[in-house]
Amino acid sequence: MKKHSARVAPLSACNSPVLTLTRVEGNSCIRSNCENGKVGTRLPCGTSAVRSTSNSWILGGDELEDHSPASPAPTEAHLQAAVEANGPCHQCFVKYSVTQIKKCSWGIAIILCVCSSWSGSTQLAKSTLSRFDAPFTLTWFSTNWNFFFFPIYYVGYVLKSNEKQSPKQKYQECCRFFGDNGLTLKAFLTKAAPFGVLWILTNYLYLHAIKKISTTDVSALFCCNKAFVFLLSWIILRDKFMGVRIVAAIFAIAGIVMMTYADGFHSHSVIGIALVVGSASMSALYKVLFKLILGGASFGEAALFLSVLGIFNVLFITCIPIILYFTKVEYWGSFEKIPWCSLCGFSFLQLTFNILVNFGIAITYPTLISCGIVLSVPVNAVVDHYTSEIVFNSVRVIAIVIIGLGFFLLLLPEDWDVWIIKLLTRLKVRKKEESSEANGTVVQFRCYRTRPSFTH
Repeated sequence: MKKHSARVAPLSACNSPVLTLTRVEGNSCIRSNCENGKVGTRLPCGTSAVRSTSNSWILGGDELEDHSPASPAPTEAHLQAAVEANGPCHQCFVKYSVTQIKKCSWGIAIILCVCSSWSGSTQLAKSTLSRFDAPFTLTWFSTNWNFFFFPIYYVGYVLKSNEKQSPKQKYQECCRFFGDNGLTLKAFLTKAAPFGVLWILTNYLYLHAIKKISTTDVSALFCCNKAFVFLLSWIILRDKFMGVRIVAAIFAIAGIVMMTYADGFHSHSVIGIALVVGSASMSALYKVLFKLILGGASFGEAALFLSVLGIFNVLFITCIPIILYFTKVEYWGSFEKIPWCSLCGFSFLQLTFNILVNFGIAITYPTLISCGIVLSVPVNAVVDHYTSEIVFNSVRVIAIVIIGLGFFLLLLPEDWDVWIIKLLTRLKVRKKEESSEANGTVVQFRCYRTRPSFTH
C-alpha cells in the first residue's frame, strides 16, 4: 500500500496547475471554534484571536472580558498575557497564521519566477527559431532535459527530509506508481509512452505557432487550455458542473475568434492561431487523461514520471529529428551553425518553469502559480511592443482581456458563491452592529446633556 497523503499530477506539458495537492482540511482547533460560533480574527500585531458571539475575546483558551459597549480589540497587555499563557488554541492559531504568511510570501516569489521563466522561454524560443528553423528538433532537445527531474527531486529530498534513503530505495519506492511490478516494459509503453507523445505534440505545436504569430498572441491563446481542461473534465471525468466555468469557456472561445479577426483572417495568422489552439487542446488532454488513467502522484512519483518521459523521448523520438534533417524538412547545415547558447537557455528556462509548476505547490497555493502564468501575457506584450511590429488594435486588446478574464474565472473554487454569500452576510451584520453602536453613543450623549444640574 502506498502511504502518500499529498499527491500531485505532473503538469509540465501544460502551463497551469489544475491537478494539485489534495485539499488539506483546516486545523482542528479552527474547525471547533467555527462550529462553536466563534469568528477568527487576525490582530494588528500578528497574533490571532477568536471572538465569540458574546463579544468577548478568547486567546490561548483564556477569555478576556470586555465591558466597553463597543467591544474593542484587546490591548497589548492582554495580548502579551495571552501569549505568555501559551494555550493550545492560541498556539494553533499562531501556527496557522504564520503558515499562511509564509505561503503568501513564497507565492509572490514564485509568481515572479513563473512569469519570468515562462515569458523568457517564449521570447527566447522566438529568437532561437529565427536563427534555427527547426521547431521539432528544438522540442526534442528541450524534452531531453526532463531526465533531470528525478535527480533534482532527490537532492531536495536529501536536504530536507530527516529520513535518508539511497537513490535506489527512493527509485524503487516511486516505481510503485506504475504498478505492483514497478516500471516494467509494459507499464512503460502503456502508461508513459502516450503521455510522452502528448508532451511532444503540445510543445511542438506551441513552438511552431511562435513562428507564425507574435509571442503575445501565443501566450494569451494558450491560456485557453484551462477552459479546455474544464470542458474535458466535465465530459470525461464527470466533474461538477459550474455555470461560471461555462461562462469562462465561452470567453475563451470568443477571445480566440476575436484574436483571429484582429489580423483580418489572414492565412498566416489563422494557421498560427490554429496551432496554438491545438497545443492547448493537447495540453488539456494530457491533464485529463493523466487524472483518468493514473489518478495522482506524490512529488517523487511525479519527478520520476517526468524523467521517464525524457527517457522515452531519447529512445523513441530521436529518430524523427534525424529523418527531418536528412529529408531537409528541418535542415540547419553544420552543427557549428547551431546556436547552442540559445538552445540551452531555452531548455533551462523551460525546465525551471516545469519545476516551479510541479513542485512550487509544495510551498504555496496553486492559484498563485496560475496568476504567474497569466501575468506573462502583459510581459510578452511589452517586449513585443519594443522588438516587433505587432499592432495592438482595440480588437486584439479586447480579445486578450476576455481570455484573461475567462482564465481568472476558472480559478474560482467550487464553493465561491457560498463564500461570497457569507462575506456579504458578515458585512451586512457588521454594518448593523456599527450603526446600532453609533445610535447608542448618541443616546448616551443626549441623556448627559439633558441631565438636571443640582449645583447652586
